[in-house]
Amino acid sequence: MKKLVSLAVLSALVAGCMDGTSSDYAGYGYEGMEEEQLNVGDGLNTNAYLMAAAPKYYIGSAYKIEDVQYLPTEDLTYNQTGLAGIIPTELNGSKTSNGEIFDSNQLVATSKTLPLPSIVRVTNLDNGNAVVVRVNNRGPFVNTRIMDLSKAAAQQIGLNNQSKVQIQVLAPESLAVKKATLGETEETAKSEVQAVSVDETSAQPATSATGEYSVQIAAVYSEDNANALAKELAPYGNAVVVHEADMYKVRIIDLDAAKARQTIDALRSDKGMAPGLLKSGKWVNADSI
Repeated sequence: MKKLVSLAVLSALVAGCMDGTSSDYAGYGYEGMEEEQLNVGDGLNTNAYLMAAAPKYYIGSAYKIEDVQYLPTEDLTYNQTGLAGIIPTELNGSKTSNGEIFDSNQLVATSKTLPLPSIVRVTNLDNGNAVVVRVNNRGPFVNTRIMDLSKAAAQQIGLNNQSKVQIQVLAPESLAVKKATLGETEETAKSEVQAVSVDETSAQPATSATGEYSVQIAAVYSEDNANALAKELAPYGNAVVVHEADMYKVRIIDLDAAKARQTIDALRSDKGMAPGLLKSGKWVNADSI
């Protein structure tokens, strides 16, 4: 029998949740509104569930929780490491930030900044186990963690409380679920995938003329938003906007290893951001220096 998952539109965020397994689950976006039904496939943990259209494609504007600023962006190159915890099962049945219904038996996760929904691969760096999840909610609003996973996803990678993980956006899959949600044409989706491909192989070394490292803060579709962010981050270094394909990338360029490490740490602590790192135009682990 096919499983029906109840979905709805959401417009509010709530902050809190200070522990990866705590029953104090304030801190994830949810809201009670009338529901509509969406058939997302047979059984639990299916690819159909991961790739189903959502009630809405949600990014949101910059926001601040307990004096920490978060900047949601469409970043198809997102590849970060940090601590992940577990979403409390008490949230079962609550609505997420993009209007879905949370189910701890599905492979889902929360993010402070990624578009909702997004498809990402999460690798437990303690044991090498990986799982592909659907990011469909904001949170956790805790400075020590960058993502929380459902019980089902946590079990697949052997996460019992919290562990250090690597989070990689799967660009083609994320674009496909975006297309399904927005009702875009197949041609639009193909052109976006091609843009990502061109972006990843473009001549990026030109953005790092005197230092081999660049710190990337965001990749957005709005030039105005990118320019505003670059202006805000000017105190942290040579902040520029790099236009590649149809995206505007905000980077701090011309950094040596020591300065890049200092910049990443400052952006994390001061702004609550999760910057990426390039060395000679190629992506490297942000914690590798």
